[in-house]
Amino acid sequence: MQGTVDGFSYGVVTPVVAYVMACLGGALGLRCTTRSLLVAHSWRPGWLALGSAAIGSGIWTMHFVAMMGFTVKEAPIHYDKALTFASLAVAIVMVGIGIFIVGYRGATGTALFTGGTITGLGVASMHYLGMAGMRLRGTLEYNTLTVAASVVIAMVAATTALWAAAQVRGFLWSLGASLIMGLAVSGMHYTGMAALSVHLHGSGAAPPGDSPAEILAPMMIGPLAFLLLAGVIVMFDPLILVGGRQADTRAAPRGGHPRRPYPVPRSGDRHAPAPRRGTRPRPGSRTPQNR
Repeated sequence: MQGTVDGFSYGVVTPVVAYVMACLGGALGLRCTTRSLLVAHSWRPGWLALGSAAIGSGIWTMHFVAMMGFTVKEAPIHYDKALTFASLAVAIVMVGIGIFIVGYRGATGTALFTGGTITGLGVASMHYLGMAGMRLRGTLEYNTLTVAASVVIAMVAATTALWAAAQVRGFLWSLGASLIMGLAVSGMHYTGMAALSVHLHGSGAAPPGDSPAEILAPMMIGPLAFLLLAGVIVMFDPLILVGGRQADTRAAPRGGHPRRPYPVPRSGDRHAPAPRRGTRPRPGSRTPQNR
């Protein structure tokens, strides 16, 4: 028996809220990725780890907000908590691998392709592992071509978002990257859901059960609290709104030593500082006293 699948039980509310959550996680995570390129080498892992957790939490929250609107009319849906939270861990770890690659290798072609591919696969893995945690009186079946299309969407959009984040060109640039990341996650989710059909076992009236919102809402308290904390950290960071050219003066090279915030004046420069007291000027150099 084929189940009647409805992915929009609450109309456009769940897709819109889900997209906003994906963009929020992407904005925080990608901004942390950008910020990691502007700090000393020892601080970089911390910013990248925070970015990975923010994006992973945003992806996970987006998925299950969207799943609140998913119902099968002939069968109640329950969720296995172990698999549900395992999908969160998979999202954070795989997204983290992709972000660390770009964070340490920069926006090179190889790093972006590798990091974007792993990040996109992390989005897809989280989605299908979360779907595997669904428990209902039936079997989930997928269209292979549509599933493949959803994975490609995730990888291409994730690569584009990481490229935009690695440009280090200010807050608006990172905001655009977060919109792309939100599109990647939402597009992948609903493409994957379009590949789904449910084959029910047996027939008869479905027993009463909890609504998806009642089941999933308590699970999202932790990730939402983390996103709020990450947002506070990002909001109060002094360099978070600085553009790339300005922030490069504060950035650290690969060796971990901060760059000079201004060029060293050459001898003979009109604005060269006077020599310190007790030191002799070099032969042939001019000082403010003998000009």
